[in-house]
Amino acid sequence: MSKLLHIAVLSLLAITTVVAQEVQVGATDTESYMPRLQGRRVAVLANHTAMYSDEEHLVDMLHREGVCLVGIFAPEHGFRGSIEAGAKVQNGVDERTGVAILSLYDGNTQRPSDEVMRSFDVLVVDMQDVGLRFYTYYISMLRMVDACADYGREVIILDRPNPNGHYVDGPILDMKYRSGVGWLPIPVVHGMTLGEIACMAIGEGWAKSADLTVVRCRNYDHTTHYTLPIAPSPNLPTQHAIYLYPSTCLFEGTVMSMGRGTDWPFEVYGHPLMPDRGFSFTPQPNAGSKNPPHSSKRCFGVDLRGIADESIWSEGINIEYIIDAYNSLSMGDSFFTPMFEKLIGVGYVREMIKAGYSAEAIEAMWSDDVERFKVLRREYLLYEESL
Repeated sequence: MSKLLHIAVLSLLAITTVVAQEVQVGATDTESYMPRLQGRRVAVLANHTAMYSDEEHLVDMLHREGVCLVGIFAPEHGFRGSIEAGAKVQNGVDERTGVAILSLYDGNTQRPSDEVMRSFDVLVVDMQDVGLRFYTYYISMLRMVDACADYGREVIILDRPNPNGHYVDGPILDMKYRSGVGWLPIPVVHGMTLGEIACMAIGEGWAKSADLTVVRCRNYDHTTHYTLPIAPSPNLPTQHAIYLYPSTCLFEGTVMSMGRGTDWPFEVYGHPLMPDRGFSFTPQPNAGSKNPPHSSKRCFGVDLRGIADESIWSEGINIEYIIDAYNSLSMGDSFFTPMFEKLIGVGYVREMIKAGYSAEAIEAMWSDDVERFKVLRREYLLYEESL
């Protein structure tokens, strides 16, 4: 690793491939981080997934143990994880602990104020990521890493497994498409945990050099198919949706419905003008999507719920879904929105779809990106990778 990168990787076990033992997330390794919080002012960047145990949230545990909690930073979807995608998260107070909640996703706040940054000594980060470039939790984390580097604040990441951590796929982001849904020059599916991403970002100079500690997961490596105990966001309610998400989230950059406003977000796709193939759905406003695409309109489309997880793992990103929808609607370039390039990360995919290229030909275009990134990331992996 870069000599500029100061990382203490803490674990009770050596890096090994473990199959039989239950995965233990970083938060459970209290011996590695609790002594470092004693007598210090602590801020937490976390959401509803930061469970210390089946019954108790990390923040509740820290409060119970008498840790001096001075603030909770909330990412997209809010601290308790109930706010729909893209919606602003407001400041507030956590009812259970009385600790102030400070939004990092209110439409204005890129980083906390000077006063807030001076109010704590150490930042503890604990969020469940899903391993995709356009999933925003890592961006909130890296913005806080930069702020902590500027103010000399320590950062402790309590790592969690990546449910899509067993492969790498997709084009590396062309930084002219950098946005709030794509922050680093990495593939769509990067195959890294938040701890590993932070190590890479600092090591490659994409983030500032903070005093960073990663408390590793135990009994986990990049061959592990980890099932999330809690939905990481309102529209990823199932493990199957999480596996399909690298492919079906691309519909967010088109005129299609990807199932928001149904019980199967990111597991179906459709449009009112698609031909009837025997499957349809009608999006309706719900807790996860107050105004879903094509709300209250019958959408004809495709049901992906029957695809086996193993098939998704072996295929990786499947651009055939986008090609199928594009060809079915015959709308030309109006099928796409500018969000498409922000999600896929390059300009050539849209153009190749319009030109009639096959999914195989398009996916071959980013194969060199994938291999190049695999070599780069190897230096920063904290867990064994697939052979």
